[in-house]
Amino acid sequence: MNKNLELFLTFMKIGAFTFGGGYAMIPLIQKEVCENKKWLNEKDITDIVAISESTPGPIAINAATFVGYKTSGFLGACMATLGVVLPSFLIISLISLILTQFQSIKAVRYAFMGIRAAVLALILKALWMMFKSVKKKKKPFSYAIMGLSLVLTAFLKIDAVFVIIGCGLFGLLWSILNRKEQSNGTD
Repeated sequence: MNKNLELFLTFMKIGAFTFGGGYAMIPLIQKEVCENKKWLNEKDITDIVAISESTPGPIAINAATFVGYKTSGFLGACMATLGVVLPSFLIISLISLILTQFQSIKAVRYAFMGIRAAVLALILKALWMMFKSVKKKKKPFSYAIMGLSLVLTAFLKIDAVFVIIGCGLFGLLWSILNRKEQSNGTD
């Protein structure tokens, strides 16, 4: 069988039958890749898991991508990644389709209103925790960033991704300017 197709099917099986997140997939990946298929050895898997943990993104997807790449290059990486993601994507799509069919039922609407309220409470709790953790002498700057971010996303409808990137860049610039001021004051 074509190795890329075999990678796809192997990781699709792992993605379809593993519950509990990425860390639960690691033993299955190790068993399939090292013992059953003999594509890699134990040291390779250990290295792949270490790299997968240290790179952004879900560990199972990262591990699948790295195994695919090490086994069969770029196309192998694509096939393994697609294989591990596809079952979850299909299941979530099916659940979404089913929920859409039942959204007109009053009990389902009330359940989603309750879920939205719970999510709002969790977001407000996270906001309060971040608010309390701001250093006292940096508060005016942090309050200004927080207020500006609220205005940009809520009222001007600017995409949150751009606001986050802008805030990160602005914070970096602010930090650089403060360091220069501090170093000038100590000379």
